[in-house]
Amino acid sequence: MKIIPAIDIVKGKCVRLTQGDFGKMKVYREDPLEVAQEFEEADLEYLHLVDLDGARKGRVVNWSVIEDIQEHTALKVDFGGGVKTDAEVEHLLDLGIEQINIGSLAAREPEKFSDWLHRYGPENFILSADVKGDMVLSHGWTELTTITIYDLAAKFEKDGLEYLTCTDIDSDGMLQGPNFGLYKKLKKRLPNLKLIASGGISSTEDLAELSYINMHAAIVGKAIYEHKIKLQDLRNL
Repeated sequence: MKIIPAIDIVKGKCVRLTQGDFGKMKVYREDPLEVAQEFEEADLEYLHLVDLDGARKGRVVNWSVIEDIQEHTALKVDFGGGVKTDAEVEHLLDLGIEQINIGSLAAREPEKFSDWLHRYGPENFILSADVKGDMVLSHGWTELTTITIYDLAAKFEKDGLEYLTCTDIDSDGMLQGPNFGLYKKLKKRLPNLKLIASGGISSTEDLAELSYINMHAAIVGKAIYEHKIKLQDLRNL
């Protein structure tokens, strides 16, 4: 199972939210590049990079942070946060971003996401769904849609979708463990997708359990910043 540390950006700074609430935001570091370089120095290979300003505004905002990390590290970065246009997709791919996370747009403009999967290749995208219960949230976790995670993913599987990240909003940032039941249901109902766990991971035991249920990858965020999991522990898994 891949271990993917996370950096969330607001106004160019490294932050974490609790349950997706911008009113419960904590700034951990002023310079995201320094954090990314520490991940790389710890022999970690991947990075989950999220532009939270972009998620709220519906367009990528923190381009300079993306460019700095791409230029000054060799991390394999998957990026998300407000990607809405062909130009943004092409610029991110030109910068060398490994994969682009698409969330709100997939729920609101499914035809566009289907087109991107066909035109740019499904290997370049991750359907990134934030859920409350089984229902998908959009617009930076602020709006509840009327579609389930299962139906949304199945729709794009027909277009070649290979990767799905699912964040349980009730678990996110709480450091009380991920929603294992949700991931087991996803594995059962969407057996052909590469599933990525996100939200609530607080210990190496959580990661061991996710590996046991055969998740493709797991994103670790707040547990790193709150020193619940050491970078050395991630390297040794």
